[in-house]
Amino acid sequence: MSLIRRRVPADHAGGRETDAAGRAGRRGARVAEAQAIERDRKPWLLLSPALTAITFLLVVPTCFIVVYSFWLRTATGAEQVGFYLDNWKEVLSDPFYRDILLETLKIAAISTVACALMGYVPAYFIAYANVRHRGFLLLLLMLPFWISYIIRTMSWINILGTSGAINAVLLWLGVIDKPIEMLYNETSVVLGLVQFLLPFMILNIYVSLEGIDRNLTEAAKSLGCTGWQAFREVTLPLSLPGLAAGSLLCFVLGAGTYITPMILGGPEDAMFANLVYEAIVTQLNWPLGSALSLVLLIVLGGLVTIYTRYLGIDQIAKSFR
Repeated sequence: MSLIRRRVPADHAGGRETDAAGRAGRRGARVAEAQAIERDRKPWLLLSPALTAITFLLVVPTCFIVVYSFWLRTATGAEQVGFYLDNWKEVLSDPFYRDILLETLKIAAISTVACALMGYVPAYFIAYANVRHRGFLLLLLMLPFWISYIIRTMSWINILGTSGAINAVLLWLGVIDKPIEMLYNETSVVLGLVQFLLPFMILNIYVSLEGIDRNLTEAAKSLGCTGWQAFREVTLPLSLPGLAAGSLLCFVLGAGTYITPMILGGPEDAMFANLVYEAIVTQLNWPLGSALSLVLLIVLGGLVTIYTRYLGIDQIAKSFR
């Protein structure tokens, strides 16, 4: 038996070590790539339930509405499938629809301004109230949401009607000789919208005020500002994002409602959503109703886009947390 050990060439041994290092490096690269793919995939997996709900409950119905808007309703009541622009030409060229759209935006704007003026003081009071009482005050603010919106709207009939509470009191006091007509006009529609929208405005302003550092106000007072000056120079500017978010939310909800003008408004106080309701539910004209609803969606979506571009949508989300 030979006692001489065979010697492996140095270059051959180094080559094996290099191959092993290369395989280990490629294996590590594959592992790192798989981990990166997993990291990129995980957010989509977590968002998949929400994305699925949005797709089937929002995107798909909207696509159906877009398709319907290009169909035609024949004289027999049947829908003629195809690509026609008749509905869009009618909606965009008829002054009747344009005037009602402008009236809708006007009523929504008036209601929003009224909510902003009426909602700031209660929001300020809740934000600066004692911590022990703040929860109870917020509960009182939420109470209207426990009652049906339709019932709350119809309650104005018992308040403003010819035999309602206000006329009854004025007749009993002898202030008037006959009941005053206070229903079925633009004022009653605005009152109903303010009742519906005011809690949303208060919530958004409250969230903005509650996030302001109290030390800023105290610092302003220590520098010589009065209470009013500290509010004007510190609190009010810092609360404007909440006021803007509440205004946007109230405007969009007010412009898209049809229950309030239907119950409290007259024939001349119809809003754009009432036209959609009339076309789809009463006339069964789905193509025209789809075109009308898309016009309102585009107008309100444009306003939301402008707001998001300059102020951001996160302030509205904070009020629902």
